[in-house]
Amino acid sequence: MSLSLAVVGATGLVGRTMLKVLEERNFPFDRITLLASERSAGKRVKFNGKYHTVAKLDEKSFNGIDIALFSAGGGTSRHFAPIAANAGTVVIDNSSAWRMEKSVPLVVPEVNPDAAFKHKGIIANPNCSTIQLVVALKPLHDTFSLRRVIVSTYQSISGAGQSGVDQLIAELKGKQLENPKFSRQVAFNTIFHSFPEGSDSTEEELKMVNETRKIMGLPRLPITVTCVRIPTTGAHAEAVNIECERSISVTRARKTLERAPGIVLLDDPSNDRYPTILDAEDRDEVFVGRVRKDPSRSMSLNMWVVADNLRKGAATNAVQIAELLRGS
Repeated sequence: MSLSLAVVGATGLVGRTMLKVLEERNFPFDRITLLASERSAGKRVKFNGKYHTVAKLDEKSFNGIDIALFSAGGGTSRHFAPIAANAGTVVIDNSSAWRMEKSVPLVVPEVNPDAAFKHKGIIANPNCSTIQLVVALKPLHDTFSLRRVIVSTYQSISGAGQSGVDQLIAELKGKQLENPKFSRQVAFNTIFHSFPEGSDSTEEELKMVNETRKIMGLPRLPITVTCVRIPTTGAHAEAVNIECERSISVTRARKTLERAPGIVLLDDPSNDRYPTILDAEDRDEVFVGRVRKDPSRSMSLNMWVVADNLRKGAATNAVQIAELLRGS
């Protein structure tokens, strides 16, 4: 089976990570096209030992392309994803543009792989913080049946793209950028994501609630989230509290997580073994640790979930979806 692949937004932070993951996982294809805006067109990007010239994205870019990995922002995806789909390309889109469209599957391969095959030309890649959460929640729900979920995130500034990382690095050096990504200082600080007009929840918090329900097929799941950006660059961490319908013990929860696909259980605090941001950096797995009873609720427990937001939270998940399609 021959396959032509495109990466849209190939010069961006996630786009470059997609290329890295494709190379590491030896994704099979016959031809690859790197696409970006007019500003980045003409740049040369090294991939699989060769330099490729980035082409300008336009309406004719998808002729003969089988799968396109998009990471170029919501506006670009809204405009070009339907054009690509009409050309016979399957789009795997990393933006938020299509995630909550009823006709567009929102896919995490460890959680709902069958949804990927119900596409109509566009498949949505979930939000980075949602992906790692549902990978940890799915096996626990299957065994113990979730009643309620409470999440607090500690999110890498790299989730805001290269401009967020540049601002952090500049501030750590005592410099100020002329056009910083954030109006508030990032270094040595905690900041929130943007607030939609008329909402007291941030966009990120709303994404996590709505996307988790859609991916897991639990439209009424009670879930509350607080999302915070922190001055790190390697991964996102989440403090998660779950309440279950069925009796749950720490031992059974650990065994359930240990057997689950895509999870590394790192849970021995007495020997200083628990997941940190640096443990997860540049890894594709979701790390889980500090699994412990919630002493305030008999059917609840707490856990700590960490994953690289550029890899499993974006690029790797998109490539895994492509692998599902390639294997069909």
